[in-house]
Amino acid sequence: MIGLLQRVSRAEVSVGGRTIGKIGRGLMVLVAVHRDDTEKDVARLAERLLGYRVFPDDEGRMNLSVRDIDGGLLLVPQFTLTADTQKGTRASFTKGAPPEMAAAFFDELVGCCRKALSQVETGEFGADMQVSLTNDGPVTFWLST
Repeated sequence: MIGLLQRVSRAEVSVGGRTIGKIGRGLMVLVAVHRDDTEKDVARLAERLLGYRVFPDDEGRMNLSVRDIDGGLLLVPQFTLTADTQKGTRASFTKGAPPEMAAAFFDELVGCCRKALSQVETGEFGADMQVSLTNDGPVTFWLST
């Protein structure tokens, strides 16, 4: 699994002009599922997202996690992160999980995160979404399992 996380001061996702997920300070994470991922990958990505230290402590060092600051988490499914871009001018998506598997793993990730964090919002799997955010820092990390 892939989680492209961005530390944000705010983020929201909308579908058809309607906001479906919105957070203040926290993490906006684009999530992709590889075809060879397992449920262990779901648990590992959840653990990393919740515990990854990207927020500043009192000394300005990145020592606090989204859980430590009780921040928001906006999870947005994005299959294009699994793209193979090594050849040509058009991406190949053969490494991505089939939609049914990807949707189930995304839902499982959301459930894991909701058990540990009070504010977890999501995008809509398979929808044409518009995402807006204010990247704080900017701070962006690519996490994979």
